[in-house]
Order: sequence, then C-alpha cells, then structure tokens
Amino acid sequence: MIEACNLHKSYGHRAAVRDVSFTVNKGEIVGFLGPNGAGKTTTMRMLTGYMSPSQGKVLIDSQDISEYPVEVKQKIGYLPEAPPVYKDMYVRDYLQFTARLKCCPSHKIPTLTDRAIEKAGLQSVQKRLIGNLSKGFQQRVGLAQAIITDPDILILDEPTVGLDPRQVVEIRELLADLKGQHTIILSTHILPEVQTSCDRVIIIHEGSIVTTSTLQELGSKLSAQKTLTLKTRNDSPSLLEKLQSLKGVLSVQDKKTFIELQTSSDSSVNEQVAQVVVSGNFGLLEMKEEGLNLEEVFIRLTDGNKRNEQK
Repeated sequence: MIEACNLHKSYGHRAAVRDVSFTVNKGEIVGFLGPNGAGKTTTMRMLTGYMSPSQGKVLIDSQDISEYPVEVKQKIGYLPEAPPVYKDMYVRDYLQFTARLKCCPSHKIPTLTDRAIEKAGLQSVQKRLIGNLSKGFQQRVGLAQAIITDPDILILDEPTVGLDPRQVVEIRELLADLKGQHTIILSTHILPEVQTSCDRVIIIHEGSIVTTSTLQELGSKLSAQKTLTLKTRNDSPSLLEKLQSLKGVLSVQDKKTFIELQTSSDSSVNEQVAQVVVSGNFGLLEMKEEGLNLEEVFIRLTDGNKRNEQK
C-alpha cells in the first residue's frame, strides 16, 4: 500500500533524512518512532506529497506520488502536527469546506460530514466555533478533516502532542476505532502511543532507519541480554567483584538500593548469581528478572547506532 524507496532530503548541506526505505501493508497501523529532530515530520511530508524528496520516491498503491499527485493524494488523509483548522469557522462548516477542497461530489458532502463527525466524536460540538473548543476537540476536528473522504491511508503526525492525559486517552480510543478501516502511519516520539495502538514499529534516528519490526520481534532481537535486579542485606565491593567475574554477567552497577546486572540470556546465570550471594552470606533479599519495555529497546537501538557512527 505504501512504499518509501531510498528517500533522502537535504536542507543545504544538512541531511534531514538519509536513504529511508520501508513498506506499510494494507490495513496495518505502523508506528513511526523517533526522538525530536529524527526526521519523522520530514518523512511524513514526503509521503503525503507535501514535500518533494531530494532523492528517492514514494509509491502509494504502486503509483508514484510525483507522477500522479492528484490521484495519489485522494487516497491519503493527513493530519500534520499542528491541526490545519480555521478557528473562526464552525466545526460542521469547516468539515464541509474541507470536503469541497478535496473535490468531493456535492451530493455526498452531507453524508461524508455526518460520518466524519460521528467517527471523531464531534456530535456535541459540531455547531460550535473551532476556536472555542478545547485542544483535544480541535485535534479531533483535525482528525475528522483527515478522514472526511474515507481515504485508504491515514498519516498522522504527533496526534496527541500537547494534550492532557484524558485527551490522550480519547485520541487513542479513536485510533482504535479506525484500526482495520484504514492503513495508518502514526508518527510519534511518545513510546506508549506505539505500544497501545500499533501492529509494527519503524524506528528512525538522526535521519536513518534503525529497525523495522513488530514489538515482539524487537524484544526477540534483544533477548540475548537480560536485566537482573538484586537486593541484598550486605552489598560490599567484594560482592560486586564476585558478580562481575561470573561467566555470562556483562555488567554490574551499584544503584544504592539495589544492584543491577546485565547478563546473557543463559538461564544458568540466575542460579550462579544466587549461589554467590548465598554462599558469601551477603543476605539475598530479592532477585528479579526485568523484561525489556519499548523505551529500553529504543534507547539501546539508538545508542548503539550513535556509537557505531562515532567509530
């Protein structure tokens, strides 16, 4: 459905996006994840045809967006980071206006507007001025204009940025309702957004793709290592030295209230650690194996990428 082919975008001598390639299949929700300044928004703009790449191309349903801009853009609903709303317009009037801009047949506009209002949960505010709405409702209006033509593809750039926790939950629920009806790319730097909404994740760092995987595959890729937290009655330097000398223990850190060990995935490591603590009379109070969350995966991948660039 969506194919980015070797996208590159430069601003003068600075490359914002470097050789970015990925595909998104029909019906998927894919999280486009990266820190601020990673190149997410620039990539989204190229995918929607809002910006032309310096090199590479974008294919939407096998059509090159640079060769068939009108046809391709009719298949895309786009919500930029700042919702493109006119605050001096009423919600319903604005949505009808955007439908006309998108060349919808006049006789279909009332039905399309009703459907967008219902999907976005705007029934109670459809006759109000957009400028008088909360930021959460304005974000919903932005989503409604993106889905007004019932496009095959939705590209959403930071749809929950700046919202309070309640508004974030409302937008997540809306995304869940849209799942399966559209192919969605959700650009964000907020990790829980990806965990709650997405089938797959693409991580971009400093303009380059770091990985493209499901969340389960990401965990598997890094399962060669695990984290153990250890609480003991006595945590003398000699204990740290003994733990560090064990085969399979990669690093040991004294965190004051507990000891953190990075180890291989070998199941015998846990037993060896426990044996060292018990046999040395250090007083084993607790030993726990921590699973990797998306934040840890993200940090490890981007930190590793940075270290490789510095070599």
